[in-house]
This record gives sequence, C-alpha cells and structure tokens, in this order.
Amino acid sequence: MSSDPDAHARRAVEAVWRDQSARIVSALTRHTGDFAWAEDLAQEALVEALAAWPGSGIPDNPGAWLMSVAKRRAIDWWRRRERMSQREPLFVSEALVAEAIDSVPDDADPDRIDDDVLRLVFVACHPVLPAQARLALTLRTVAGLTTEQIARALLMTVPTVQQRIVRAKRTLAIEGVPFEVPDRAERPARLASVLQVIYLLFTEGYSATEGEGLLRPDVAREAVRLGRQLAALMPREPEIWSLIALMEFQSSRFAARVDADGLPVTLEDQDRRRWDRSAIGRGLDAMRNTDASPRGLGYYGLQAAIAQCHAVAPTFAETDWERILRLYDALDGLAPSPVVRLNRAVAMSMVDGPEAALEVVAELEPELTGFRPYAAVHAELLERLGMVEAAAAEFLVAADLPGNAAEAALLRRRADALRPL
Repeated sequence: MSSDPDAHARRAVEAVWRDQSARIVSALTRHTGDFAWAEDLAQEALVEALAAWPGSGIPDNPGAWLMSVAKRRAIDWWRRRERMSQREPLFVSEALVAEAIDSVPDDADPDRIDDDVLRLVFVACHPVLPAQARLALTLRTVAGLTTEQIARALLMTVPTVQQRIVRAKRTLAIEGVPFEVPDRAERPARLASVLQVIYLLFTEGYSATEGEGLLRPDVAREAVRLGRQLAALMPREPEIWSLIALMEFQSSRFAARVDADGLPVTLEDQDRRRWDRSAIGRGLDAMRNTDASPRGLGYYGLQAAIAQCHAVAPTFAETDWERILRLYDALDGLAPSPVVRLNRAVAMSMVDGPEAALEVVAELEPELTGFRPYAAVHAELLERLGMVEAAAAEFLVAADLPGNAAEAALLRRRADALRPL
C-alpha cells in the first residue's frame, strides 16, 4: 500500500471509475431520468471520495459507496426542490432492481432488454448527436476512459474531445432523450454507432490505452456481454454476430498474450495450447450466423474472418496470410483508413516480404505519426531487413509514445536485444 493516502485514494478512485462508471452512470440515469445530471452526480461522488477516502480508508465496495453518495445528493436536490414526496417511493423501489442481467432467458421478450448499460449506450448513440460525439460520450461514460485516452483512440485532440462531450450532454438534455432502448423502427439508425462503441470498448480491454497492464479482461468481457445482449435484441443483424465472433476469437488468446512478468507475447511466440478453444468455438458459431446472411461480409465480418484465420491456424507458420491479405484489401475498400492499411502492411510483409511492406508503411507516416502501433510495426520491419540500429532506435521511439506500460517495457527489451554488447 502506498505511504501517501492521497495518492492511494486517487488511484482507487481512478480504478473504480474505470471499471464501474458505466454501471454507476446508467443506474443513476435510470433513477433520475437525466443522463447529463447522472454523470454530474457520479463526478460529485468521485470528488467526495477523494476528500473522504484518505482519512477513512478505501471502502470494501467502492462502487456501492459512490452510488450511495450520488443517490444521496440526488435526494437532497429533490428535497430542496420540494418534490421529494412524489419521487422518493419510486427512487427507493428502483434502487432494489439488479444492476445488470447476466443472461437472457429463452422465453425473454425479444423487445425487452433489462440492461442499464445497453440503455446507456443507446442513449449516448442517439441520432441527434454527430457520429464522433456519440463515440466520445459513450467511451467516457461506458468505458470510463479519460479524455486523453479517447483522443488517442479516435485520433483527435483532447480539446476537441472535451468540447464534443460537453455539447453532446447538452444536446441530450435539450432534446429530452429518454433512458430506454429504442423501439424496433428506431434501432437501425443507432446500430452502427452502438456496434462501434462496443468494438472500441473491447479494443480497450484487448490492449489498454494506458496503465501498467496490457489487458483489461473485465472491460473485454463487458463488451462481449453487451454484444450478446444486442444480438438478443436484434438477432437477424449479421454485423452484430460478426462483432461477437471477432471478440470471441480475439479474447481466446488472452491467457497466452502475456508472460509471467505481465509483458506482451507476440502472436508468433504465443503458446497456442493456452488459447481458449471454447471461445474459438463460440466465435465459429457466431460466424455461422453471419455466413447465413445474403448481404456478405461487412466491416466487422471482414475483421472477424481475419481473426478466424489466426484462430484456426495450427501454427504461426501455417497461417493463411494470403487470405488475410485479400480480406484486408476488401476491408480497405469498404472502410479505408490508415490503421487498416497499417495492418494490411503486416500481412503483406508475410506474403511479399518486409521490403515491399516497408514502402507502404513509410507512406503512412504523415497520418500515423505519434501512433505507437505504427512505430512498432516500422521497427519490426526494419529488424527483419537486418537494419538493427535503425530498428532499435525505432523500438525506443515506439516505447516513448502513449500507451500502456507493459507494451513499453517489451519494446525497450526488443531495442536492448538489438544493441551490441
């Protein structure tokens, strides 16, 4: 335990917000009916925790402590407004409702999903908000990411993210958007944004944007859970099943992705015996729902197909890189982006060699400067070409760029391995 109680409390507050912000804000939104106010209440509870916990110690259930404080503040406000007599019975009874539904019964009403977090995602993805504002707001409230983390995830500046979150909350309040899953007619308009939010949530769990560790398995599990809740609500949407397949394939490797020291293990070096075969099986089942659709593979379907190639390959050497390259070609045609082209360059290096891929990567530098995966790929290609000094320098550049500490440690280790003794 840290000898500085203030620092210890601050880390605890950051951790509980990161892990439980979605459930706290969504439950408060259900109680109050006001999304923006709910987040303000949660933030006020965080401030109170920072003041109280250094002296009183971290409570056994920090999330429940924050929820209790936020509810008390809401009640106090209602009392001041002389409206508590009308609202308190409903508020108290709803507080007894479970925070989330772990599974969907077979006889469940397909139009009813009792999941506060999924409701919160739908609210934050309302069409009254611009696309980037939906993403920024939902990543803030559902994933508990900081504005700096969101800016890196969306390749935006921090002030831009801050402005979009503030404007989004104001717009939702002005429009009086209800805290509910929309009816069938309104769902398609929000589906793309909801899928993107769940995908980015999983990505944060798969490779944390900052912090000590590479993985945030709890965040990844929550993304998979939300994906399956969404599939129960809209079972005939192939892209939902595609995203589920992608997440299952990727999460199957979690146990093999870090070593005993918590450092990342590259795909080539992973012990495939440690891969979760049940997760791969669930991914294959989800892909069958995708394959049954006459629409063909979409954005998530193409990514899931790429992940499937890795998941079913007996060894790294037996990976079907040519198919992966074709799938990246299709993905770049459907949704072109510098990140897609960077990943395509990795596949290209396995098919045509590192020299050809290096030319492609060099062209991406203006768009991906400051992006750690770009510098890491660049360094690896240089290493494969025998340019060890340049590779070592680039590994160090990558290590110093924003990202989690585990990746940085591995990158520095790889740079050290290339330096002469």
